[in-house]
Amino acid sequence: ETLSGKVVSSQWENQQFNPASAVKLATALIALKTLGPQHRFATGVWTDGILDKSTGIISGNLYISGRDPSFHYEHAILLARDLNSLGIKKITGDLVVAPKFTMNFSASAGSSGEQLFDTLDSTLRYAEATRAWSYERTALHDQASLQTISSVTVMGDVVVGPVAPGARLLLTQKSSKLVDILKVLLCYSNNFMAERIGESLGGPESVRQQLVPLLKIAPEEIKFASLSGLGVNRMSPRVMMKVYRALRDELQKSGLSPSDIMPVAGIDPGTLEKRFTGPAWRGSVIAKTGTLVRTDGGASALVGQLRAANGEILLFVIMNQQGSVSRFRENQDYLVMLIQNSRGGPRAFNYKPIMLTMQLSDTESQIGSGDEFEPKTKSQ
Repeated sequence: ETLSGKVVSSQWENQQFNPASAVKLATALIALKTLGPQHRFATGVWTDGILDKSTGIISGNLYISGRDPSFHYEHAILLARDLNSLGIKKITGDLVVAPKFTMNFSASAGSSGEQLFDTLDSTLRYAEATRAWSYERTALHDQASLQTISSVTVMGDVVVGPVAPGARLLLTQKSSKLVDILKVLLCYSNNFMAERIGESLGGPESVRQQLVPLLKIAPEEIKFASLSGLGVNRMSPRVMMKVYRALRDELQKSGLSPSDIMPVAGIDPGTLEKRFTGPAWRGSVIAKTGTLVRTDGGASALVGQLRAANGEILLFVIMNQQGSVSRFRENQDYLVMLIQNSRGGPRAFNYKPIMLTMQLSDTESQIGSGDEFEPKTKSQ
């Protein structure tokens, strides 16, 4: 379709297909509408103990609240650095993490807590964590943070549970902006991040119910088994085009474009890094892929926009299933390039890439403020 909505070519546009990971575009749309592109996920650090400033020891427990889907090694070491800046070096009690706390894309709060326990303490810290921290700080030109080794030792155990009533907030670490998290999520098609953000939106059924009136479609035109694209999901190319147009409109409200959250072919790392890589084609396609090797006999999708040499931008939705995923991809690329060639060839979008590491490093730390408390609830 043209930007004005004129259909250039269509086939089986009302047939329902499995869009696979292209479902993440719908998840991103509702996330942007609900949370806003500037939203940051908060991780709170609490204690029910007392700090002895002369020794740097807290006699009590350390609590971690929050559900940041992007929390990784680097963020854990940053917490250690911030705690050290408060004069805190050792915790005599337990490390208590909220039931929804996650780290390094692990769905298990217990496992995430163990990883946080080891990463906070420099004597237990994995080499992988140190490398991730060094890489990020170097990319940020923050050599000062590499001159000292941040470390907090917890003497007790890892416990999964809520923040204790009466606990005092030590600091709050806020994630990168949602728009930056979505860029990483969509470039790498990260299922875990999509599911966690989906949970914060109420889950698949809640997102489906929000999409129906927004897109002005019938309820039966969308079926979600997940918000990452795993499993049996259903959507027609026509409905997916509505999703993509709504996503473009939502981005435009904040002065953003699809390349701010989606991979640019042949340039960004991830799912489109090795597609449309010819010198003339690099940067001329912005799209989200979808791949399920076994489900529905093999499903593949490519949804996004292309730019032609004549300056025209066309939006496209290509869905395939019941066949070879690799062959589907070849045919998708051929079709996109064929359309570009019919308009004089490709032309790259105006796009200046940013290292994806930088996208997740724009965190904010705030010392002691009670407004980030997450009280105990049934869902926490």
